Amino acid sequence: MKNKQFEDQPSLTILSGDYSTLFSFLKKKRQSDVVLTDFINDAIEEIWGEKISPEEHVSRIIDDVKNSKDEAVNKYSQLFDKSKYEKIEVTQDEIREAFDLIAPEQIDAIKFTINRIRQYHIRQLKHGPVSFSERGTGMIVRPLQRVGIYMTGSDAALPSSIIHAAIPGVVAGVNEIYGVTSAMQDGKINPLKLVAAQLAGVQKIFRASGPQAIAAFAYGTESIPPVDKIFGPGNLFVTLAKQQLFGKVGIDALYGPTETLIIADSKASVDLVAADLLAQAEHDQLATPLLITDSAGLASAVVGAVEMQLKTLDRETIARAAIANGKAIVVNDLCEAISLANEYAPEHLCLLVENPEKLIPTIMNAGGIFVGESSPEVLGDYTAGPSHIMPTGGSARFSSPLSVLDFLKITSLIEFDDHEVYRQGPYASALARSEGLTGHARSIEMRIEGN
Repeated sequence: MKNKQFEDQPSLTILSGDYSTLFSFLKKKRQSDVVLTDFINDAIEEIWGEKISPEEHVSRIIDDVKNSKDEAVNKYSQLFDKSKYEKIEVTQDEIREAFDLIAPEQIDAIKFTINRIRQYHIRQLKHGPVSFSERGTGMIVRPLQRVGIYMTGSDAALPSSIIHAAIPGVVAGVNEIYGVTSAMQDGKINPLKLVAAQLAGVQKIFRASGPQAIAAFAYGTESIPPVDKIFGPGNLFVTLAKQQLFGKVGIDALYGPTETLIIADSKASVDLVAADLLAQAEHDQLATPLLITDSAGLASAVVGAVEMQLKTLDRETIARAAIANGKAIVVNDLCEAISLANEYAPEHLCLLVENPEKLIPTIMNAGGIFVGESSPEVLGDYTAGPSHIMPTGGSARFSSPLSVLDFLKITSLIEFDDHEVYRQGPYASALARSEGLTGHARSIEMRIEGN
C-alpha cells in the first residue's frame, strides 16, 4: 500500500558544513528520544486506566508475570498480539506441519544460512578462550546451561534473526535453548519461524511476546522455564524489560533501531549506494540510514536514486519514513568521513570506496564493517557468517556483535600447595591488615603458623 502523506516529503536531504556542525548533527540524532505515537500512548492508558510512562507500563507487566505466571503471560500476549490460543507451548505436530506450509526453496535457504552461520562460529570458537591451569591458577571455560531466544518479528517473520541468535549458542555447547515468539491472530506461529527455530536447534518454543515473555524467562512460569541469559532484539518494550530485569537474568545487550552508515566516494555506484540505504530503511521507520561522502555530485545523485527506488518497494511507507531520519552528509575528504564514523560508532559501516581495504585500520568503532561493493550489508543480514545481531545506539564504542563468546562463562581456578601459601601469605596478610581486615589476615597467618 502506498501512503499519500509521503508524496511531497523529500526522501533524503543533503547536509554539509564544518566538522563540528556535522558532528553536532550526528550527536543529536543519537541522543534523540523515541517518540511514541498517540496510538501507543492511548493503548497504554486504556490498559491501566491512567496515563503512565512506557517504563511503568513494562514494570507493571513484569510484576504481574512474577506473581501470576502463565495467566499473565497469556493475558498480555493475546491482548497485544490480538491472538487466541489455549496452549503456551508449541507442539511437535505444529512444528512438523510448518515444514509442509513453506516452499522447498525457503527450507533450502534456511538450511544454507544455518550452515554458513554455524561454520563461522565454529571457527570463532577455535579462536576463543580455553580452559587452562598453570602454576596453581587458571580458568574453566564452560557454556551456559539454559538460554532463552526472543524470536522477534510480528508483521515480518524474520527467521534469519532466530538463526543468528540461536546458532552461536548451539556451537558454544549450551544444553537447553528455548524460544518465545508472538502468535498470529489464529494462535499459530508463522511457519518460517518454526522451521528456522527447529533447524537451528531451539528445543522448545512458547507463545509469548513483549515484556511478558522476557519476564517469563527471568522468573519462570508453569509452562516457561527460567533461563540463565536472554538473547535477541525486540521492540522498545522488550528492550525496557531487558533493562529492568538485568541482574535477575543475564541479558545479551540492549538493541535499538537498526543503523547503517555508508562511506562512499565519487567512484561508487549511485544505484548500489541508494539500494543499500533503502535495504536498512525498510526494516522500520525508526531506522537511521546515513551516507557520508566526499563527493557532492554523488550525494545529489543518490538523493534522486533513492526517490526512484523508493517507489518500487513493497514497504515504501516504512522506508520513506526511515529515510527522512537520515542524511547524505558531504565532507572534505575520506579522513573526515572516517573520523565522523568513529564518533558515531554505527551498527553497520559500509565502505563503498576505491581501495576500501586501506580504510579498515582506521576504523575503531563499528558493529560490522562491510568492505566494498561485493560485500553488501544485506549478506550480513542473512548468509555471510557473523551474527547480524550487532550493537546499536553508539554502543559499538564498547561492545561487540553477538558471538559464541556470549554463550560462554569463565570460572577462575586457584589450586595451591602449602609452599605457595607460605610464599604468598605474608604479602596477602600485610595487605589485609593495611585494610583493617584482621580476619582476612588471620586466615592466612594461621596457615603459615601451621606450616
